[in-house]
Amino acid sequence: MTQTADQITTPQHSVEGFVQDFLRELQFGQGMSMSRASTNDQYLALARTVRTHLMSRWLRTLDHQRDVQAKSVAYLSAEFLLGRQLGNALLATDLEEIVEEGLASLGIDLQRLRSMEKEPGLGNGGLGRLAACFIDSLATMNIPCIGYGIRYEYGIFRQTFVDGWQVEKPDAWLAQGSPWEFPHPEAAVTIGFGGRTEASTVDGRLVTRWIPDWQVQAVPYNYMVPGYHNGRVNTLRLWSAAATESFDLSIFNAGDYSAAVRAQTAAENISKVLYPEDSTPQGKELRLQQQYFFAAASLKDFLDNVLPEGFDLHRLDERIVFQLNDTHPVIAIPELMRILLDEKGWDWDEAWALTQRCFAYTCHTLLPEALEVWSVELLGRLLPRHLEIIYRINEDFLAEVHTAYPDDELRVRRMSIIAEHPERAVRMAYLATVAGTKVNGVAELHSQLLRDKVLQDFSEYMPEKFTNVTNGVTPRRFVRLANPRLSSLITEAIGDGWVTDLDRLRELEPLAEDAEFRRRFREVKAANKTRLVDLLKVRDGIEVSPDSMLDVMVKRLHEYKRQTLKLLHVVSLYDQVRRGDLAASDITPRTVTFGAKAAPGYKMAKQTIGLINAVGRTINADPVLEGRLRIAFPANYNVTLAERLIPAADLSEQISLAGKEASGTGNMKFALNGALTIGTDDGANVELRQLVGDENFFLFGLTEPEVAEIVEKGYRPTSFYESNATLRHALDLIASGAFSDGDRRTFEPIVSNLLYEDRFLVLADFQAYLDAQLVVERAYADPDAWARSAVLNVARSGFFSSDRSMRDYLDRIWHAEAAPVPTA
Repeated sequence: MTQTADQITTPQHSVEGFVQDFLRELQFGQGMSMSRASTNDQYLALARTVRTHLMSRWLRTLDHQRDVQAKSVAYLSAEFLLGRQLGNALLATDLEEIVEEGLASLGIDLQRLRSMEKEPGLGNGGLGRLAACFIDSLATMNIPCIGYGIRYEYGIFRQTFVDGWQVEKPDAWLAQGSPWEFPHPEAAVTIGFGGRTEASTVDGRLVTRWIPDWQVQAVPYNYMVPGYHNGRVNTLRLWSAAATESFDLSIFNAGDYSAAVRAQTAAENISKVLYPEDSTPQGKELRLQQQYFFAAASLKDFLDNVLPEGFDLHRLDERIVFQLNDTHPVIAIPELMRILLDEKGWDWDEAWALTQRCFAYTCHTLLPEALEVWSVELLGRLLPRHLEIIYRINEDFLAEVHTAYPDDELRVRRMSIIAEHPERAVRMAYLATVAGTKVNGVAELHSQLLRDKVLQDFSEYMPEKFTNVTNGVTPRRFVRLANPRLSSLITEAIGDGWVTDLDRLRELEPLAEDAEFRRRFREVKAANKTRLVDLLKVRDGIEVSPDSMLDVMVKRLHEYKRQTLKLLHVVSLYDQVRRGDLAASDITPRTVTFGAKAAPGYKMAKQTIGLINAVGRTINADPVLEGRLRIAFPANYNVTLAERLIPAADLSEQISLAGKEASGTGNMKFALNGALTIGTDDGANVELRQLVGDENFFLFGLTEPEVAEIVEKGYRPTSFYESNATLRHALDLIASGAFSDGDRRTFEPIVSNLLYEDRFLVLADFQAYLDAQLVVERAYADPDAWARSAVLNVARSGFFSSDRSMRDYLDRIWHAEAAPVPTA
């Protein structure tokens, strides 16, 4: 007889019970006695013991969802940057104190075991971390949700530095296995590629059949996504690629061993690495394979395995909404059409009507080059049936547009899903906009620019589709877990309800005027800085003074984020001291900390990393600065490091060019952890500044309209170089080879780029940035006043909870209801 979740014994929620369960898992699960077990054995036994506490809740959640059939959210994302799982599982199950005490009774340090966990390499940056925050919030809010993505074997890459230059190494996060995943090879889904289509007439109706050339298996691996103290555990389902016939024994016996496993190798490449380098045709093809692979597997899984038998697909939109996290999963749109048309036998109009009700699209960029396009040649070769469907969608849509604007042929051409130049290609953002029930940006400014510039024709034609949902971050991981000292201080002051209702942080506002609370707040920040100093010394061999201002810029390395602007500030200070224009003693002790990975093919970004490290080597060793100005650049910035770095930060650098950042979420994390922000009016900085108050935010730089105006008039960066001596000296110092052993050629590409192109107006904003940094230094000189502003940043940033973001999605787009899971 099959057991139900209610019949499965839940592990004991006590110290004694935990110790028994842990020792049993160590002995019978790991096959080790306490006397022989390694630290990794102990970690794996602990992870599986804690996992067991979640499993009965997970099974109960699945049973409940099967019974009530509540509307679900399927979150389709190429990235889920989860971070380590053990701490979050302990938090969700309320086992932290029990486990710590139980392990201590065995002579085991919990923190030592936590350090053994490898962070899942399933994301690159903000997009993936946002997806992880969202599925955490949905579970905590009792919303049925399935996250769908790819189980990358090696993730993005592990960043190392060789002589200061980025070198990419495989991120073998699965080398020792993952105790948090549940593989289900028996539920593998077959995915086709290539081939041809055949049309025939059946009962007077034209029927098309896709005949793929080759197929792969998509093997699901399930991860649990626990809600906070509410009994719900949702599912994250990640797909791993495998060959349909992985081994040819006859070829192997003939002696061609490589050929015998060729199909396996080709298939497994699909889920090998996150974002394979796509500067080659092969790389582009692999990326498209990845996107179709996980989108098609996810749709098939939901339709065949999640929906109850006999479900009427005409009501599919009452049961699910597929949220497209950027353009990576947009190929799911023609895939659903293919299923409805070719496999279910629907006519075009009913299939298209349903498809338009089932998808919603989040755009995460304002950069035209980041809006994905796929060449017609590649799409037609890899997914011929899908290209046919896209052509039909476009044909029907353009007919509508032409009817609405009969005398505006240029508009019709601009709105075509198919671009004609420089090559015929499918514009995936346009396809998502045409097919989606809603299109949202991720900050007020971003959504406005999306409507007014990026997708202007579409917003004019179908304004009801466009909305905004400002991003947020989960307070469970990024305050409660990452900053236990601050969490304790907050809870002592206002209770623990803020963990699931971040608006309650407003109750801290009066305490900003309480001298004793400010003193304790400063103590928390000092302790967090000491914790970080200890970590960086062990992790990276980096020496940092806990008494200096921790000035932090951590984010993906991209020119529009303007790490070079931050670096020019550092170089200018160094140059002024060298020239005698500034005394070292006049510099506020400051450790400028960078964290960033550059895409392997992004040469300018990798040059910037090289320059940052070269400047750091020089100024960190120069006694002229008296140690008052230092650069720290720990390699391989990830969620685990962020959880230590963000709570320690004093100053948050959010200095992208206005109108280029979609939202940012680092800005939110820093503010919630008591850092003050220096930033432009860009992305969610706008809302952050409005919430915390101008007096608690260091604003500088051109506004988006001013950027547009200066570019339209013809931006000449050399004019700023010629008129600003401080800037000129800083750039000249870099150009002289001062940071490259006298070799002027090493960083010449950066200097030339800034002087003669400067797409992101670094030189135009340089002086305003320096002026703002002087304001920062004056403010930091008064620790008590700084603490007051920091407390107000925490108190007024509750809006940036991902729980609030989810409420906005639910109200404006998804229209799904909470479905609380009954307790056992």
